[in-house]
Amino acid sequence: MDSTAAQRRLKAIHGHLLCADDSSSSQLRHNPTAGEYALEQGYSVVLPEKLDTGKWNVYRSSRSPLKLVSRFPDHPEIGTTHDNFVRAVDTFRDYKYLGTRVRVDGTVGEYKWMTYGEAGTARTEVGSGLIYHGISKGSCIGLYFVNRPEWLIVDHACSAYSFISVPLYDTLGPDAVKYIVNHASVQAVFCVPQTLNSLLSCLSEVPTVRLIVVIGGIDDQIPSLPITTGVQILTYSKLLSQGRSNLQPFSPPKPDDVATICYTSGTTGTPKGAVLSHGNLIASVAGATLGTKFYPSDVYISYLPLAHIYERANQVMTVYSGVAVGFYQGDNMKLMDDLAALRPTVFCSVPRLYNRIYAGITSAVRTSGGLRERLFNAAYNAKKQAMLSA
Repeated sequence: MDSTAAQRRLKAIHGHLLCADDSSSSQLRHNPTAGEYALEQGYSVVLPEKLDTGKWNVYRSSRSPLKLVSRFPDHPEIGTTHDNFVRAVDTFRDYKYLGTRVRVDGTVGEYKWMTYGEAGTARTEVGSGLIYHGISKGSCIGLYFVNRPEWLIVDHACSAYSFISVPLYDTLGPDAVKYIVNHASVQAVFCVPQTLNSLLSCLSEVPTVRLIVVIGGIDDQIPSLPITTGVQILTYSKLLSQGRSNLQPFSPPKPDDVATICYTSGTTGTPKGAVLSHGNLIASVAGATLGTKFYPSDVYISYLPLAHIYERANQVMTVYSGVAVGFYQGDNMKLMDDLAALRPTVFCSVPRLYNRIYAGITSAVRTSGGLRERLFNAAYNAKKQAMLSA
C-alpha cells in the first residue's frame, strides 16, 4: 500500500473510533502525550475487514492501525528477550537494576542494589551451572518462589541458553505443582526453603526433575537425597560457583523459539499452559512502548506475581528502558512500607488493588476532620486538573 492510500485508509479508520476500557490491568503513570492521544482518538479503531463468520468487527490499536507491531521501532534488531537483556547490559551496565531491602539486626532497612552488569554476570553463571549439571538446550526450568532478584536472573539465564522458563505458583499445593512439572517435563526447579518441602513431598511423582536449586539455602542445611532418586539438590550460591568455574558461551534463541510456558492457577480444572515465544513477548512490549515511555531514572516496584504474564511483560519493558526494579518483601500487607522506602516512579497494578488503595485513602480522609478533608480534596482536584491540562 502506498503512503497516499495508507493515509486515506487511516482517515477512514479514524472515523470509526471506539474507546475501550481495559478492566484487567493498568499502569499508573502520567504521560501527557499518550494521554492526549488516547483522549482524542480512543484506544482502538475498527478496521474495514469483517470476520468470515458472525457480525463482528476487527479492532486494532489506534497507535498502529495499519500494521501489527512486532519489534521495538527504535531497536528492530531486538527479536528475543535475550537480545533485549544483552542490549540492556551493554547500555546500562553500571545503572541500578535489581534491589531488595536488607535486614540489619532483624529490622528491614533500605534497598540494596545490583547493577545491570552484575545481573548479567550472575545470568551467565546460572546458565553455565545448569549446563554443568547436564541440563540441555530446550529443557524446561521451574521457578517456585515469589518475586526477588534471583527470579529474573534465572529467567535471563533461560533466555541466554535457550531453556524454557516455567513459573510454579508458590501459593498452590503439591498437586498443582506436580501437575505442571509433569505436564511441562520440567528438569530443574529453583525454589526457596519455604517451598522446598512442598516440592520434596511429591518428588517421587515428578520423574523428570533431575536438579533442585535452593535460593537462600545454606549448604550444610540442605537435605541429602538418596542416590536412587536420581535428583541432585544444591544451593543457589553453589550453582553460581560451579557456573563461574565452568563458563559456557550463550546459546541464543530465535524469535520463534519458546520462551516460557505460563500456566493458569487451575481454579477451573487442571492448570492450562500458554506457550509463548520470544517473539510474542517482544511484540507485546514493543506495542506498549508506542504509548508508554520509561527511562533509566525511573524506579519500578515488583510485587505482582511473576507467575502471571502481566508482570513478566512489565519486566521486559523495564529491561528495555534500563529501569531500576525494587522488590517487595513478599508480603502484600507490608507493601505500603516498601513503597515508602523505595519511592517508585512506576507502579503497575490491577483494579482490585487500586480499589483497595482508593478505599483506604478515602476512608482515612473522611475520618481526618473537616479542615484536613477540604485541604486534601483541594490538592487532589488541583493535581487532577493539572494532569488533564498538561
